[in-house]
Amino acid sequence: MENMYQEDSKLIIRDIEKEMKKSFLDYSMSVIVSRALPDVRDGLKPVHRRILYTMYENGLSPDKAYRKCADTVGNVLGKYHPHGDASVYDALVRLAQDFSLRYPLVDGHGNFGSVDGDPAAAYRYTEARMAKMAMPLLTDIEKETVDFTPNYDDRILEPVVLPSRYPNLLVNGSTGIAVGMATNIPPHNLREVVDAVCCLIDNPDATLDDLMEFVKGPDFPTGGIIMGRKGIRSAYGTGRGRVILRARAEIEEHKNGRERIVVTEIPYMVNKSRLIENIADLVKEKRIDMISDLRDESDRDGMRIVIELKKDANAQVVLNQLYTYTQLQETVGVIMLCIVDGVPRELTLKEMLHEYIKFQESVIVRRTRYDLRKAREREHILEGLKIAQDNIDEVIRIIRSSKDDSESKPRLMERFGLTEIQASAIVAMRLGRLSGLEREKIENELREILARIADYEEILSSETRVLEIIKEEITAIRDKYGDERRTEIQAVSGEVDIEDLIPVEDCVITLTHFGYLKRMAMDVYKTQRRGGRGISGMTRRDEDFVEELFICSTHDYIMFFSNRGRVYRLKGYEIAECSRASRGANIVNLLPLEQGEKITSMIKVDEFDEDRYLIMVTRHGTAKRTPLSLFKNVRKGGLIAISLDEGDELAWVRETGGENELIVATRQGMAIRFSENDLRPMGRTARGVRAISLGEGDEVVGMARTREGATVLTVTEKGSGRRTETSEYRLQNRGGKGIMNYRCNDDKGCVAGVKVVDDEDDVIMITDDGVIIRIPVSEVNVQSRYAGGVRVMRVAEGSRIVTLARAPKEDPDGADSPEEAGETTENSPEVDEETASGEQE
Repeated sequence: MENMYQEDSKLIIRDIEKEMKKSFLDYSMSVIVSRALPDVRDGLKPVHRRILYTMYENGLSPDKAYRKCADTVGNVLGKYHPHGDASVYDALVRLAQDFSLRYPLVDGHGNFGSVDGDPAAAYRYTEARMAKMAMPLLTDIEKETVDFTPNYDDRILEPVVLPSRYPNLLVNGSTGIAVGMATNIPPHNLREVVDAVCCLIDNPDATLDDLMEFVKGPDFPTGGIIMGRKGIRSAYGTGRGRVILRARAEIEEHKNGRERIVVTEIPYMVNKSRLIENIADLVKEKRIDMISDLRDESDRDGMRIVIELKKDANAQVVLNQLYTYTQLQETVGVIMLCIVDGVPRELTLKEMLHEYIKFQESVIVRRTRYDLRKAREREHILEGLKIAQDNIDEVIRIIRSSKDDSESKPRLMERFGLTEIQASAIVAMRLGRLSGLEREKIENELREILARIADYEEILSSETRVLEIIKEEITAIRDKYGDERRTEIQAVSGEVDIEDLIPVEDCVITLTHFGYLKRMAMDVYKTQRRGGRGISGMTRRDEDFVEELFICSTHDYIMFFSNRGRVYRLKGYEIAECSRASRGANIVNLLPLEQGEKITSMIKVDEFDEDRYLIMVTRHGTAKRTPLSLFKNVRKGGLIAISLDEGDELAWVRETGGENELIVATRQGMAIRFSENDLRPMGRTARGVRAISLGEGDEVVGMARTREGATVLTVTEKGSGRRTETSEYRLQNRGGKGIMNYRCNDDKGCVAGVKVVDDEDDVIMITDDGVIIRIPVSEVNVQSRYAGGVRVMRVAEGSRIVTLARAPKEDPDGADSPEEAGETTENSPEVDEETASGEQE
């Protein structure tokens, strides 16, 4: 429908769809070009540009006195920016904040806000002037280096762009949300950006790798640590990327053996006060339960957030949780969007530097043309003064004999062939100076002017000279204002991980009957002699006792298999390191276990190889072999590892290489040895096949892999044990009843467990009342399957051994004797008799 006037009315009838489309497009382009996005040339939005130009006009240079911000805001509003005063003052405040801009452009005096999110004082209280870094942005603006355009009411002119003698868009960055698009350009280090500009000038074909030799990555005013270079390269190469930025945090030793986390730098644009509140809320909600105190010790000397930890807390794990749940780690989205020739475009690093160099070429050329014009005008005047000097007496006579300037100028022009400009210059000079002019002085200035004119003409005719000038001037700015990088860039492989903060070390992991999990350093246990009482492994509470013990590295994967046949996974360091007597943390806080579900087995895995397998054995004697690679991706909620018959539960899991032989032992002293090849590989959800036929009331108590030169260690619940050659267990087919492994009786008790060991091993045993002992395997005699063994641990009345684990042999030099440890050694005649006879029923 075309526009038309309604009869007898001043209304214009127009199609609503067309009107809305046109109005929205006009509004969108206004927001994009005139409000929200920076210009690629000076890196400023219109409001920032108008603030700086107004301060320049008002003479608020860094060497002048401060002036009320109300005066600057009023001038900006009245002359150039007809919007709300809050928008202008907020923009001015941001230009003055050293935590918002890498190189602040306004020098503020008064309260200009804080990193805690405190607002600035009202503009009637604060004062400001231009910062030193703002001056190069306006250098030579009076020399027609940039275009000017009429302001909003056509009264005065304002600059379309500032000369910007350094790449402010990259140096200070920019953020903005327009209609349908947004920009987020991070700040960078001035020295690095200037070096990259010089590199691109010297080598226009420089690659991204060449430029990144200089521009390492963003350099935020608040410091922090960038994790990895993948996101940086993506942003520089495509215009978009994601940078992971972490706070700078250090773990400090504190009194009473406690540790604390001290944060000295936080990610860019993070509100410190809100960050601390968030951490406090996490502690209150018990999502992070190992923090005992939290306080802000920041002052004028710098930022310092102190996070006190509980006595048994694992500082690395708490720090990892803070990175995960709080803004101590932020993902900064980089969008290199800006206005190029009036159109919004996403630029790569090279394109952005190229646009800046092209703009500076224009600035240098326009400035040189201006200087050339002014030099020629001065040359013209000097030529006239030279003529006047040659005819000084006659010039004085003409001027004296004339009534006024309007009469003297035409007479001079007619007599000496001067132009009106030359005649005006002669007439404008006082007679005293004119009569005293020295010919040599005029000639020297004229020669200097002619040399400058020749230089200007050479610059205008040579692009190489223009580029050299750009390099020279931008390098001078770098040397004057450049500083060291604040944001560290750490190289990481793959996804970001806290592992780079955690040393690789061996540890002991224990799991109690009631589900308390803890990690302890290997040096907690001092090697004792056979028969010692051991040392307390944990404080006994509510009849709890250790059921599972494992030796691993802090960087290994720990796979947890539950009695219901499910598997879960954690890293070793994710388990809190505790003292020997500590109970540890309940595993339900680490794994999403269901009601009644209990972890029954743990194994370590460092690589998920295709040719490795997991052998699973249940309490009822069912076994299954599954490729390890099927467990490479374990979901947070766990995976099905084996399907179980009703009443059965998964008890043991071992990793094998595909050609191992296995020994499965029962509580009533039976054992079977068979090849794992008797177990065909099955999927994760398969039920498995029969490993050993059990007698009534019997159950499996252990499963181990054989290896050449090793022996089978059997330990009973009452502390007796012996080693037996593997060859004494003949190889059978799976599914049989097996052969006699140990004769159980009231004195020695039933079998507690079996391990395949050699002389280079230690064995760790734990009783149900929490006592733990570590002894060298070499002190346990090798005897036949029919022998009763020796006493390997003195077990208190009413207690029994429930867990044993194999560990690498400890250095003898570091071993304490039982006497030194304050314990006694069981070395009675009865034990010697058992050892000598090799058997006692």
